[in-house]
Amino acid sequence: MTDTLEQIVELGLCHGCGACASALPEVRMELQKPGFLRPETKDSKAIQEGAAQAFCSGIALEHDRVEADYHPLWGPIRRLATGHATDPETRYRGSSGGVLSALQIFLVERGEVDFVLSTSSDPHDPIGTATTTRAERKDILGAAGSRYAPSSPLADLERHLARGKRFAFIGKPCDVASLRRMARHDPRIDRLIPYKLAFFCAGVPSRKGTVEVLSSLETREEDVERFQYRGDGWPGMARVVRKDGSDASMTYNDSWGKILNRHLQFRCKICPDGTGEFSDIACADAWYGKDGYPDFTERDGRSLIVARTEAGERLLELAEQAGALATEPLAVEEIEAMQPYQANRKRNSLARSSALWAKRGNGPRFSGLKLPALSLRTSPVELARNFWGTFKRIKRPRG
Repeated sequence: MTDTLEQIVELGLCHGCGACASALPEVRMELQKPGFLRPETKDSKAIQEGAAQAFCSGIALEHDRVEADYHPLWGPIRRLATGHATDPETRYRGSSGGVLSALQIFLVERGEVDFVLSTSSDPHDPIGTATTTRAERKDILGAAGSRYAPSSPLADLERHLARGKRFAFIGKPCDVASLRRMARHDPRIDRLIPYKLAFFCAGVPSRKGTVEVLSSLETREEDVERFQYRGDGWPGMARVVRKDGSDASMTYNDSWGKILNRHLQFRCKICPDGTGEFSDIACADAWYGKDGYPDFTERDGRSLIVARTEAGERLLELAEQAGALATEPLAVEEIEAMQPYQANRKRNSLARSSALWAKRGNGPRFSGLKLPALSLRTSPVELARNFWGTFKRIKRPRG
């Protein structure tokens, strides 16, 4: 069994959410040489073995119970739709229709929460990330758009909880999953964070991936004034503004599809939850299809919206009634055409994680996610290919 933070990191199961840094005062998150955020402590022995079990979603993911509305591929679904922010600026600034930004604006303007806690670019590091609070429309819109870079949004959670104010949390699926695990031991989390929102995630690229994008744009890291991965349209361009005022850009298909996705951390490659199964609402790109594949042609943004809990369903309904969102119903069968990568990843996650157990005798524990049932419905050839491909890439233990 994996008990310590050192073991979790060494096995490649850490996804850098920062939950350990919030729960354990002696831990801090540091950017390591491979370009990912990882927990650091001066004395790892001071951390009680098994403490990580209480909050780390990198080593364990489980639904306490599987409800009737649980879909094997897509998780809990109370309501499913496509839609977009009705405000043109919000729709344009967001990565995929602006729904998450619109929900944040709705929550603070209605007084449902005092602020939102979300991640955007670091004002002191244009290609880095920073998680901060936002309580006004202009600040929420200023943080709109995807950040394909390491982030630890839970690292400073204790400070925000100590304020005693209600807030919404927006993060990656793994961030929300860790937050749910922490809530089992800290009742303040569910009391003070009534809405936990997520976006579909295809994995966290190393900082080195962003540096490679910059290199392709003929830009040195030290010359960057501003950098955005997406936004300002759909899917939006990766764009750098240099300190001398010049700029350069490349398409989403070139930046993510040809560079960034080659730099993903290992835990993301075996992840069974890229769709935010533990969130109240999860949003994604509702790609239009072309020749059987998602079409990345620039157009007005459209979000895939999955309300997963009673709180999420209520929030979606209130935002629609207030005119903040425009939505259309979606059949569950249509999701896979919009998000084929997520479907394939979950189908094969058991085979991939089994490769870690086979090579290292240790690995993550997943339950309640219907992974065995999905494997039975997946081609044995495909499962074998994913198992072997993962097995070959796993590093052997040191010593």
